[in-house]
Amino acid sequence: MPLFDLPIEKLREYRPERDEPADFAEFWSATLAEAAQHDTAAEFTPYDLPLALVEIFDFSFAGWGGDRISGWFVVPRGAQGPLPCVVQYIGYGGGRGFAHDHTFWPSAGYAYLIMDTRGQGGSNYDRPGATADPYGTGNSHAPGMMTRGILDPREYYYRRVYTDAVRAVDVARAHPLVDPDRIIVTGVSQGGGIAQAVAGLRSDVRAAMVDVPYLTHFRRAVEITGRDPYQEIVRFLATNRDSEERVFRTLSYFDGVNFAARAQAAALYSVALMDDICPPSTVFAAYNHWAGDKEIAVYPWNNHEGGGGFQRLEQVRFLAKL
Repeated sequence: MPLFDLPIEKLREYRPERDEPADFAEFWSATLAEAAQHDTAAEFTPYDLPLALVEIFDFSFAGWGGDRISGWFVVPRGAQGPLPCVVQYIGYGGGRGFAHDHTFWPSAGYAYLIMDTRGQGGSNYDRPGATADPYGTGNSHAPGMMTRGILDPREYYYRRVYTDAVRAVDVARAHPLVDPDRIIVTGVSQGGGIAQAVAGLRSDVRAAMVDVPYLTHFRRAVEITGRDPYQEIVRFLATNRDSEERVFRTLSYFDGVNFAARAQAAALYSVALMDDICPPSTVFAAYNHWAGDKEIAVYPWNNHEGGGGFQRLEQVRFLAKL
């Protein structure tokens, strides 16, 4: 994929005006207050896997609406705590995967909590999911998750997902092995977009590591990329031709740019300049609005794979500095 977006000099300055609803803060305050009526009721079950250096727990908790959300919790074997904890969110279509996939951060001395994404992971052979989304769409929708309930922000799919993600931090902070003052949220693509949202919704996150984030600067994304998942929105609009205003109003409540402008945590971003799934201008739009301390790793010759293992090295060094 050749370079198709703005040149890097323009990207570093790209800070578009935010499309934020007047009741954005009230919407999310009410959403999280509603969710807080349910105790997180976290359960951690030891997982029988003979790995010598880590302990693994199959965990679940009550997310949005009290729905059970699954995940893995992995710690260095014999750890006494309190440990910094990396809370991981997952890329589009994937689930929590297999327990043995999640040993990197514990090997570096961190507790590691990976949250399943409700309704996803059903067709990903490498990353199966274990969490359903037991709700109707609220409207007809294009195949995939992007347009489920998209005509009403209260019914939109990502209202549930972002709320689950916020409550996953509550679960991590309450665990006896975790230092509640050293919570790091992270993710790639969809997971990066979710991490952005959580960092904007919580003031108690120490750091955010946001890689090639999805769910960001929706209007520009759907106009310049021909790739899924953003094309799910395009296909919906091509059929529902009178719904453009309602669709983008809903998406404005979930746009990573609006969350980035509220985030105070230290941030490490990554962006790939040939990324035609999450275009670099959409990443820089959020990064340039990020309110806290920040740095970004730029991969000029990569597509949506971004930095891969190179970025993992950057992350380890970034957290060591903190």
